[in-house]
Amino acid sequence: MEPVITHNLTKRYGDRLAVHDLSLAVRSGEVYGFPGPNGAGKTTTLRILLGLMRPTAGRVVVNGRPAGALDGVGALIEGPAFYPYLSGRDNLRVWPAG
Repeated sequence: MEPVITHNLTKRYGDRLAVHDLSLAVRSGEVYGFPGPNGAGKTTTLRILLGLMRPTAGRVVVNGRPAGALDGVGALIEGPAFYPYLSGRDNLRVWPAG
């Protein structure tokens, strides 16, 4: 798999700067975390990587393709939705294969 790469990624909401000039590379097999306080731009960055939101500026490549080409990409943004009375395996069985 190709790496996830961002080049000078920026996202603005009007005058509010949510992500500023972010450049990173995450290679295949690596685990990458986004620590930081609320409002630091973590969710916004992930939404851009997944193609759920467009950046104001910059470029994103995921698995050698533009953001939003989601083949082979799994993500969970915000809190997971699951049935607390089921095991992890049974929760996975409940969801249809995509």
